[in-house]
Amino acid sequence: MNDRISHDPADGIAFVNGAYVPLTEATIPLTDRGFVRSDATYDVTHVWKGRFFRLDDHIERFQASMRGLRMSLPYSSTEIAAILVECVRRSGLRDAYVQMTCTRGVPPRGTRDPRLCENRFYAFAQPFVWIANDEQRRDGLKMVVSSVQRIPPESVDPRLKNFHWLDLTMGIFEAYDKNATVAVLTDGQGHVTEGAGFNVFVVKDDVITTPDRGVFEGMTRRSVIELATEAGVGCELRPLAIGELRDADEIFITSSAGGIMPVTVLDGRIYGNGKPGPITSRIHDLYWAKHDAGWLSSPVDYTP
Repeated sequence: MNDRISHDPADGIAFVNGAYVPLTEATIPLTDRGFVRSDATYDVTHVWKGRFFRLDDHIERFQASMRGLRMSLPYSSTEIAAILVECVRRSGLRDAYVQMTCTRGVPPRGTRDPRLCENRFYAFAQPFVWIANDEQRRDGLKMVVSSVQRIPPESVDPRLKNFHWLDLTMGIFEAYDKNATVAVLTDGQGHVTEGAGFNVFVVKDDVITTPDRGVFEGMTRRSVIELATEAGVGCELRPLAIGELRDADEIFITSSAGGIMPVTVLDGRIYGNGKPGPITSRIHDLYWAKHDAGWLSSPVDYTP
């Protein structure tokens, strides 16, 4: 009898301790500060139809986050890119969610000095992850303005991608309690910030607006800002009052895990007769058309 467990590479491939392993076998030390102290940074890119989207931009942002958290790795940008590509190649996935992570590492025995840790690098590729299902992407998401305040940027800079998600997670629970799917958090001063893994945009009088403070500057958010002129709309980055969100003509959210996704219900109020608005649809279609055309993309060589 053969008790050996077989692993399907399409379930995911990870890079751990210098080796490629099935994602289900990837581990980190329990005493790594990335696990016990959320002392880590990460970035997520994606592969769509066999091509990485904005891979260089993601790695550049990952390295900026490491610098901001006083971390470093013995890998160049080129070497990190090669590791991510190899994870995807070995998995065979044409549509993939790809994450790179740097943890503070394990402190030497008898000390809690983070300066003495050797920072560690982990990476993995798994099947593409969607924030919203097919029906939600077609008809729109239900969102609430959460009563939870986002961690202020003076405490944890959200521009440095991090694992401090308890405020965002409590927002998710609040959304579910109110028969919604997603929640946007506030800054405690009357403005909206972001939600769990997404940025928020409002449409008003053919202008799109997104918060400029207290948010992670997502790559899909960046793409929408860059595509605004081509989509024929104005774009503003500034504080966004809760009242402006509620008074919007249209609302949509952006994430690498789904692109542009419409919001058609906010705090129980239906927007656009419960269907995505015309500008949201225009930006959505342009974004995915750009993907199909290979905009800012690099192909994966799947040859063994």
